[in-house]
Amino acid sequence: MPEFMKIYVVDRRKATWTILKGFTMLAIVGFFVAAGFSSSSLLEAIQRDGEIYVVTRNGPTTFYMDQHGPTGFEYALAKAFSEHIGVELRIRPEETLEAINQSVAIRSAHFAAAGLTATAQRREGFKFSQPYMEVTQQLVYRFNKPESLANLGDRTLTVVAGSSHEQWLEQLRDTSLPNLTWQRTEVETVELLTMLHRGDTDYIILDSIEFETNVAFFPGLKVAFDVTDPQPIAWMLPDASDESLLRAVDNFFHLIEQDGRLLQWKERYFGNIKQVNYVGVTTFEKQLRTRLPKYQEQFQKSAEEYDLDWRLLASIGYQESHWRSRAVSPTGVKGLMMLTLTTAKEMGIKNRLNPMESIKGGAKYFARLHKRIPKRIQEPDRTWMALAAYNVGAGHLEDARKITEALEKNPDDWLDVKEHLPLLEQKKYYKFTKHGYARGREPVVYVENIRRYYDLLKWHFPEAGETPEIPPELEQLPKPEITLPPTL
Repeated sequence: MPEFMKIYVVDRRKATWTILKGFTMLAIVGFFVAAGFSSSSLLEAIQRDGEIYVVTRNGPTTFYMDQHGPTGFEYALAKAFSEHIGVELRIRPEETLEAINQSVAIRSAHFAAAGLTATAQRREGFKFSQPYMEVTQQLVYRFNKPESLANLGDRTLTVVAGSSHEQWLEQLRDTSLPNLTWQRTEVETVELLTMLHRGDTDYIILDSIEFETNVAFFPGLKVAFDVTDPQPIAWMLPDASDESLLRAVDNFFHLIEQDGRLLQWKERYFGNIKQVNYVGVTTFEKQLRTRLPKYQEQFQKSAEEYDLDWRLLASIGYQESHWRSRAVSPTGVKGLMMLTLTTAKEMGIKNRLNPMESIKGGAKYFARLHKRIPKRIQEPDRTWMALAAYNVGAGHLEDARKITEALEKNPDDWLDVKEHLPLLEQKKYYKFTKHGYARGREPVVYVENIRRYYDLLKWHFPEAGETPEIPPELEQLPKPEITLPPTL
């Protein structure tokens, strides 16, 4: 493991970040002393020390750990910037916006990359980079759509404490809506959406990008109206006279906007994961006739080698890449089975873009995960949990199973585990787990999608003794005009 990766290890039993072991006060004082009392600029001091310290927050639009390691839009930007200036990234998630503000204010971090709106109030105490995104604050509801903030009545509006949303509400109360009230909370975005979804509050305010990223997991939630005009999102730096770091950040954003990387990252991290619907099934049926024949034999060979059902393996491949052999994500995951470089090396795969190698590597990796599931767990639960581990990582799956058990449900039953996987997004649960925050809803959708593709393939390619029913989605589709390839 590279040295910079070690900063993400968490001791959840004590709820403390072991990053602080390397993030000592001596180091903090050192880089600011070097910048403030020598001829070196802050940027030069950072480059000389070889490290940059960044504070962020856990969330699907910022930073989290998945099966491949650290990821998230803000993480991708910060990692690229650290490479741009030739230093290693040291990133630390904080639990509240107030903690993020304090970290930057006391200069225990060089800047905050946390999806922060560059509001006028924040500009009074901090400096901001050039914007890299715009968002609109939106009022979100489930029932009883309001017409405006002025007619919420006796219903409850909830916002995150210290957020730009609260700052805007305070401004409205001072200028035009003196009777406007709300309740404050320090939960993160997904927890706030969960509160609304289960009826613990009537309304919430979110940034548009946060709602769009998560709405697929909360059916029934809708946007009532925009609360603000589009607002800039930027990195937040200390209010210091030395602007060398700020200039470097601005130059970096200009560069990635020009070369297209910024757009690529936006498309990668803000694409919604949606469950299979009519359109999805239609696309699947098309690719089944046009793309699958090129890879079917390899799916069958690799599945036989690792004692798998080739139709399940093919379903994983479709969920990962839509059977595109040269699929590449901005995070470096590549190929038909979307393997990381590390996973590919562990599986003995030299070329991830070679579809035959990728399929074999994916089969070997899934078989390994399947074997790691406790032997007492029976099929099909064993397979569904292995699929969840393929998506979110074996460590996060085990955390979810422990939460399931702690809440007196069956950790060996997929139905119970998938009910509790989303709790990995809630601070009150994940802070006590070994592997921390995870996008727990994603593996649930991931597994359900694969199960649907698997059902479709079993119908098209039944094996001896099987009498699969026609999946309901196919009853809506015209019969294919092209003869499907036979099994080998």
